Amino acid sequence: MNSQDPSPDSSCTEKMQIPERELFAFIRAVEQLFGPEQARLSTEDWLSELERMDSPPRSSRDWRALSIAAATKLRDVAGLARTSL
Repeated sequence: MNSQDPSPDSSCTEKMQIPERELFAFIRAVEQLFGPEQARLSTEDWLSELERMDSPPRSSRDWRALSIAAATKLRDVAGLARTSL
């Protein structure tokens, strides 16, 4: 095997790290902005969004979209105003 080719285990590990990093970044951001209780509730929302998906996210972009959906719920619950981009 070529030393430059990633091993199958390496690829699997990397694929598992993407959702882990995304979830932890989401939790950390919510906790910093809204506190630990809201972070716990938002984690439940994030996991609920994941369960509702027809198929598992395949890319970093898909995982980020999941966090955005959970953040939208947080915005609605927290009563935060919508801002235009």
